[in-house]
Amino acid sequence: MKKDLGVKPYLFPMPVLMISTYGDNDVVDVMNMAWGGICAENMVSLNIGEDHKTSENIKKRKAFTLSIADIPHIEAADFFGIATGNKMSNKFKRTGLTAVKSKKVDAPIVEEFPLTLECRVVEDKMEVYGHHVIGEIVGVLADEDVLDDKGRVDPVKLNAFVFDQFQNGYYAIGEKVGQAWNIGAPLMKK
Repeated sequence: MKKDLGVKPYLFPMPVLMISTYGDNDVVDVMNMAWGGICAENMVSLNIGEDHKTSENIKKRKAFTLSIADIPHIEAADFFGIATGNKMSNKFKRTGLTAVKSKKVDAPIVEEFPLTLECRVVEDKMEVYGHHVIGEIVGVLADEDVLDDKGRVDPVKLNAFVFDQFQNGYYAIGEKVGQAWNIGAPLMKK
């Protein structure tokens, strides 16, 4: 029997996305966010509270990078979700991470994060649910040590983690349990 839990944002897993932007005077700002993801082959969708420094930076710079944090950098990634750039001007510096300017968009790349999407803002508007941003992916950068022998990202080597909205936990990703668009194929013959 199922129990009614009411209205909750219960999807699992939720991504742990690191949104990096430049603020005034090229100050690096990184935000940890779960309310976003891929919305088309070359597009990402983000829903950000308008009061976030990241929201302000995106409106001004029209660009951001979106990274996947790995388990070795989970402390910094979580900190980026706790601290606000509106009240802490040295937020990024506190982590000891390093950033370089993207060659494709006006946003920083955090060198320690193994996978980064460089995004140009193509839609930026306020909706009933907050600041909605659509970014076009104009480049993807990956550390060579997270690639397989065919040059594709290996999820196990990526060493990423996901967020659970049920109990606010982070969970490691790792074990492959099936091949997409294959494991269900036998049911096509029924």
